Amino acid sequence: MLKLYTDAAVKQSTQKSAAGILIVHEGHQIQLSKELVAMDNHTAEFQAAIAGFTELANLKISHDEIILFYSDSKILIDALNKQYAKHYQEYVDKLIELQSRYQAVVNEWIADNQNKGAHNLAIQKLHHL
Repeated sequence: MLKLYTDAAVKQSTQKSAAGILIVHEGHQIQLSKELVAMDNHTAEFQAAIAGFTELANLKISHDEIILFYSDSKILIDALNKQYAKHYQEYVDKLIELQSRYQAVVNEWIADNQNKGAHNLAIQKLHHL
């Protein structure tokens, strides 16, 4: 079982955004941060999730793996669980395609204070942009 945490940070004054990605697998952590192109927080949250699942593919995580995906974005998790988002469907479709590569993916919303690892990675990256 693998745990994937993602979060996004947006600085409106500079129109910069960043993703924090935390992967916990077999007792090890992988911490990543990436610049995003999003201009608003909701879009950034979807892009952060896509970046997280793209990293799993890059790491060649087994297709037999069960993925527990955590985000503090209710819109993101609700959209994934419904497989629909009025304004973000292209992102939902991409995430569904990325998630379909694994035996099972559980999408779960968590409170901000439970997502500090990914959050801190996103904030650190944003400060360097």
